[in-house]
Amino acid sequence: MAQIIYPKIDLVEEIEKMKKLRSAIILSHNYQIPEVQDLSDFVGDSLELALETEKSDNKLIIFCGVHFMAETLSILAPQKKILLPDLDAGCSLASSINVEQLQEWKRKHPNSIVISYINTSAAVKAESDICCTSTNAVKIVESIPANKEILFLPDLFLGAYVEKITSRSMRIWPGECHVHVQLTAQKINELRESQPNAEFLIHPECGCVSNTMYNLAENNISAKKTKILSTGGMIKYAKSSTAKDFIVATETGILYPLRKENPTKTFYPAQKDAVCEYMKMINVDKVYKSLNELIYEVKVPKKIAEKARKPILKMLEIV
Repeated sequence: MAQIIYPKIDLVEEIEKMKKLRSAIILSHNYQIPEVQDLSDFVGDSLELALETEKSDNKLIIFCGVHFMAETLSILAPQKKILLPDLDAGCSLASSINVEQLQEWKRKHPNSIVISYINTSAAVKAESDICCTSTNAVKIVESIPANKEILFLPDLFLGAYVEKITSRSMRIWPGECHVHVQLTAQKINELRESQPNAEFLIHPECGCVSNTMYNLAENNISAKKTKILSTGGMIKYAKSSTAKDFIVATETGILYPLRKENPTKTFYPAQKDAVCEYMKMINVDKVYKSLNELIYEVKVPKKIAEKARKPILKMLEIV
């Protein structure tokens, strides 16, 4: 009996067709693999993706990122269907505190203000007073009355950095990103010495380099030729800068759009193995399957979503 050979389909082409058929949009975090970034309608950091979801007219969102980010999208746009192509795409920093632990911490400090980093679960956000990102954490803390005790979670390095910059004492949860805690001041200084003409760019939005920001505040890393920038700001700055070489401190996924937009310039990762395995779980096959079968939906329960929305909106009001 002759073997039947089925024609091989072009997944990218099929995804484009299916997007139009389902009126869907694909959003990707900038740490996703290049193939996923290339087929996306918008690529950005976690907060940019949440805001893009909220303003988009599309009711179906294929989100290529990690679970806590998909929850944030669901919180801000509850009327939309948020699909995450791989439900195992988590975050070690977000997992370093759960809602029961936060509730117990709050019981011990009943008059405190809870500031929750955006890299947390919806349930943790729902128990928080206000959220923050790495970029706006200082401003958020400065907005809290001086006589109020602050519980800051879950990133211990970001908390220490904010304490240093604001001179404000806080109670800080001992959480950290398991991959990027290895990004030490010594390694960065050695690389910068080997590339003395390179500018040093830090993208702080995923907890990946909060320890680098702390070392910068402690003067363990020189502030000379150093910029702390958002994803869009980093790409824009790299384009406009006269420098030809850049050292980039964040997850290595950001190198792809930087190199794509600046082909004549050289970008060195501050740490070559600064790779988040969770961010690399989604591929083109999974995007196609998610769009084709309408799986897997991330939907935050209404009661939790309503509570979690308040600290996010409060953050946006301040910044």
